[in-house]
Amino acid sequence: MSVATINVSQENSMESARATMERQTARRTQTDVTQMIESLFASVNLAKDLSARCKGRALQLTDDDIQNIAQDLENVLQNIYDDLSRIPTSSFGSNAYMDVLIKSQSMRGYSEADISMNVMGNRRKSLRNNDTPKLVDFLQGMYHESDEYRGQMFNTLSEVAEYIEPMYDAFFCPLTNEIMTDPVITESGVTCDRRAIEEYIERFSDSSEPVYCPVTKMPMQSKTVMSNASLKSVIEEWTMRNEALRVRIAHTALSLSAAETMVLEAMHELKLLAKLRGKNRELMHKIGVTKFLARLLDNHNAQIQCDALELLCLLAEDEEGKDIIGKTKAIARTVKLLSSNTTDERHAAISFLLELSKSQLLLESIGSTPGSILILTTMKINYSDDPIAAEKAGAVLKNLEKCPKNIKYMAESGYLEPLQSHLVEGSEEMQMEMVSFLSELVQEQELTIDINRSTSEILIKMARSCKPMARKAAFDVLVQLSFHRPNSMMLVDAGAVPVMIEELFIRKVDDEPVNSMASAGTILANIVESGIDPETTLVNKEGHVLTSKYSIYNFVHMLKCFMPDDLNLSIIRVLLAFTALAKPLATVVSVIRENHRGHAIVELMSSQMEALSLAATRLLITLSPHIGHTIVERLCKTQGQPRKLVKNISHAGRITERQAALAILLARLPYRNTSLNVALVQEGAVPAILSAIKEMQNNPARSSRHAVPYMEGLVGALVRLTATLYSPEVLKVAIDHNLASVLTELLTGAAGSDEAQRLAAVGLENLSYLSIKLSQPPPDELLSKKNITILKLLKDSKAHNNKKSSHNQINVCLVHRGVCSPATTFCLLEAGSVEGLLGCLENDNVRVVEAALGALCTLLDERVDVEKSVAALSELDVARRVLGALRQHRQNVLWQKCFCVVEKLLEHGDDRCVREVTGDRMLPTALVSAFHRGDASTKQAAESILRRLHKMPDYSATYVSMEF
Repeated sequence: MSVATINVSQENSMESARATMERQTARRTQTDVTQMIESLFASVNLAKDLSARCKGRALQLTDDDIQNIAQDLENVLQNIYDDLSRIPTSSFGSNAYMDVLIKSQSMRGYSEADISMNVMGNRRKSLRNNDTPKLVDFLQGMYHESDEYRGQMFNTLSEVAEYIEPMYDAFFCPLTNEIMTDPVITESGVTCDRRAIEEYIERFSDSSEPVYCPVTKMPMQSKTVMSNASLKSVIEEWTMRNEALRVRIAHTALSLSAAETMVLEAMHELKLLAKLRGKNRELMHKIGVTKFLARLLDNHNAQIQCDALELLCLLAEDEEGKDIIGKTKAIARTVKLLSSNTTDERHAAISFLLELSKSQLLLESIGSTPGSILILTTMKINYSDDPIAAEKAGAVLKNLEKCPKNIKYMAESGYLEPLQSHLVEGSEEMQMEMVSFLSELVQEQELTIDINRSTSEILIKMARSCKPMARKAAFDVLVQLSFHRPNSMMLVDAGAVPVMIEELFIRKVDDEPVNSMASAGTILANIVESGIDPETTLVNKEGHVLTSKYSIYNFVHMLKCFMPDDLNLSIIRVLLAFTALAKPLATVVSVIRENHRGHAIVELMSSQMEALSLAATRLLITLSPHIGHTIVERLCKTQGQPRKLVKNISHAGRITERQAALAILLARLPYRNTSLNVALVQEGAVPAILSAIKEMQNNPARSSRHAVPYMEGLVGALVRLTATLYSPEVLKVAIDHNLASVLTELLTGAAGSDEAQRLAAVGLENLSYLSIKLSQPPPDELLSKKNITILKLLKDSKAHNNKKSSHNQINVCLVHRGVCSPATTFCLLEAGSVEGLLGCLENDNVRVVEAALGALCTLLDERVDVEKSVAALSELDVARRVLGALRQHRQNVLWQKCFCVVEKLLEHGDDRCVREVTGDRMLPTALVSAFHRGDASTKQAAESILRRLHKMPDYSATYVSMEF
């Protein structure tokens, strides 16, 4: 009976299996039935093998373990049965073959599930994972339509993998027709995906009707499902094997690079696989996909570049991938793509860099790549151009900050926030490193850096510390930063001034070099020169300010020749800045005069350090109007100082700022100081100055931006000698070098500036005052001649100016009533200076006009023959030019001199001259304006002319009245 029951049961099972096979159509029908059967038997043998191995270890397993393994094996066999039932009967050729198969296998101890699983295992002959040459041949054959694969049609690389490594029909869920991820067995024996069957059962939860199996349509008494662990393991194993094969196929296709479409499809396949699991990425690293992708970044196709970046970004998620990428040229190529005009490429490149920047090992490589940080900072700053790229660039930069060298690169690219934040918030060691970076940037690379208040406070705090290294580093950085004006303002707000004052005036550390004092002085000088208000800047808690007598006294007393040049230079710079303000200037002059400190500044003028010498000279120029005689006295008492001045001024070569400053100093010191003028004469200053002027006029190549002040200084140095012509030595050198002719030439514009013209006119005025004294009475026979006219005199004087007179020729000047010449008597008429002076009256600079009028007035002095002088001037149209100057300018001094000339013209001029003066319509207006608004002298001069013009009452009646 038991045998009969078994046979009946087997028969029923066979019928059921046949019916199921007829209803279902397998996804893939195997054409080679023999191969299918062999594969099916191999699968069953594997299952039996597993069972045998488990039994062999039975002694080592607990009862629960054994039961679990047995249950798993039963599930595997059940799964084989279920899948085998999907194969159509026609695949076996005849029912008899199937019957024999089932019976024969049943006699060997296999169930129907064993047989079904073996029949289901219809795998094609596949290429193994390590058979790369065959795989290459296969792909080449596929793309080039080889005879072997001409009959096969594939649309994707995944289909190629499926053809080589086909999937089992048992893997598919009957409800979703998709590969199962968590297969479970229902009460009816059907295997489905857990999620699908649970959703199916859930639909009947509110219904009283029984739940029917979705496949067998039989009622299910129980809704409980049991996990098919064996099938799940098989699916997972096949999935891993299939994905590995797909990776190799895609890599091979990628390596062939026969067509862009092939490359793009291969990368698309690899991206899908890389996203699925880390094992696939590891395999890609192992077989060289990662390294090969770096080469594709140089491809001319933008889409290939973009896809390669996206795939590299996925492969860089693990450290192994980052390590491989770091050894290629991918980083440099990616940086290049950051500047792409294509948005997708830019975004892919920045996303890839963001992933790489998460690795500590690659931070330095990214930062040191040329242009990387500069491009990233530009992206971050230009947020509005591409917000997505800007945000990711900021994230990359944030990661790169973890490498200190990158912080320096960022600062070099103008992105200072990381450096300043690490300086403020970092450890002591980090602060020192950041300070050294700052020092290198501002000193060696001369970058202009704007610092914030927090950074300023940290640097000042380090400057006050007791650690020499920290102090030196802080001072070095502060010195360079303070040269930038906005930084100086920030340092003042952070409290730098009291610290620097303390360093200069109070702090004394025996075992510390004086360099900190020099640095403090430089910082303070930079701050003072930055435009702050020194009169309100506190220096200590007692309320002293920078310009208080306390501060200036200490500054002045620090000026010593034995102090470091840098420190002396800084102190002089501070004092120079103070002298730009009226009240501090008075304090500086007072302190220097009271403490006799002028000699120290004069001595520093001879320093070998050009900057210090220049600064000292400029300070002396500023102080010369106040303590000029003290400066001159010290100059003359210092042995060799005048000689050095002359030598430095006349030094050949391109004009330097120091030469110009020394020349200006000579021109600004008191003119009537005989000691200095005689010393200059004795040292050969006049020929040296004349030679320098000549070289300036003849050699424009020597000129520089200091040429104009240099020329003005040279002319001023000559003019100063004309103020002490009462000295025989000075007078002799003036006569020997014909200064009147020299100054006349400079008056005509050869000097190149208004100031030089003004100085030349002043010099001619000084010389002209002496003409009446130097003019010698003419011989008697010349006085008897009556045919000498003024016009002839002027013509003779012009001829004399162009051609040197012989020793026996005598020229009589009717203005000075004697024998005159440009060289011996400095006669303006003989030197031809009058025309140049009249030309200066048309200058827009009022000071030039005043100086020219002053020189012309010497020809109208009471000591000369005014009538003949007026006649000579009238010939040169003096009335029109003087009235024109009066019309253009409204200054008191100029009014006085113009009125002096006008009055002489009215008093001593001929009828034509008088008519020209009185006929000017602007003259009465100018006289009235001067009478109303002028000072006492101007009013007196205007009143005198108004009386002469009958505009005011005159009670003397000593002259012939004139009317308009």
